[in-house]
Amino acid sequence: MTDPLRILHLSDTHLYGDGRPHYGLVDTLAALDRVLVRAGELEAVDLVVASGDLSDDGSAASYRLIRERLEPWAADRGAAVAYAMGNHDLPDAFEDVLGPRETELEVGGFRVVTVDTTVLHAGYGRLDDLRLERLRETLSITGGNGTIVVLHHPPVPPTTRLFDTLRLVDPQPLLDVCSASDVRLVLAGHYHHALVTEAGPRGIPVVVAPAVANTTDVLWPAPRERAERGAGFAMIQLPVDGPVRAHVVRAPAADDGETVYDLDADAIARIAADSGWGGDV
Repeated sequence: MTDPLRILHLSDTHLYGDGRPHYGLVDTLAALDRVLVRAGELEAVDLVVASGDLSDDGSAASYRLIRERLEPWAADRGAAVAYAMGNHDLPDAFEDVLGPRETELEVGGFRVVTVDTTVLHAGYGRLDDLRLERLRETLSITGGNGTIVVLHHPPVPPTTRLFDTLRLVDPQPLLDVCSASDVRLVLAGHYHHALVTEAGPRGIPVVVAPAVANTTDVLWPAPRERAERGAGFAMIQLPVDGPVRAHVVRAPAADDGETVYDLDADAIARIAADSGWGGDV
């Protein structure tokens, strides 16, 4: 393959099996449909990545909804689909509908590896020794044009206070394993805003996709945390040689920018106590 691998990267769809609105406000299924209509304007797509928090209720019905949307859309374009687990996803229903939580597939000469960073009933992420060793063993064999690692919790620091205790705990071992291998790109979600950066000893590109469900306001003054209506995706080109190119695309609606939630310091502290990381790192 001489052309770049063309990737549609979306995340955090937060679907409900019964169609109820997220936070009682956002029709996330309609937002996903809007994203796919907008993404339909792309000239071509080789790979569709959905990097976790696909469901909000963890129901099999919610996973069927995303499968029924993404897989025909991808098939019409000859694209593969890779799903990753997020902290809102539940493993049994996820695997029953979408397949194994950790997968390896080949697309256009590139290897795509999904990694489960979730901790059951927690908002933060962590790679235990078993998962890390499994990834190290997978990456010990080179993957043609290189490897794309897909996970939910970004291996880079959060931008806003809410995610301080909901982050990936101790990402360095993961980054060391990736840097010692042929990993070309890391794709993640979780933060509900777009972020393009580099991480690890080798400076591996990391692309965090904007969420489908809502958008974190990265300029909202601390200690508060705000999310607004808005959905989008990342379009990425990964060449055989040379730098990654990533663009962030909105899928606009008339009510974009309206507040979905506005949390004060006490509310953030309650979330941290309920599902955040409380240890030392």
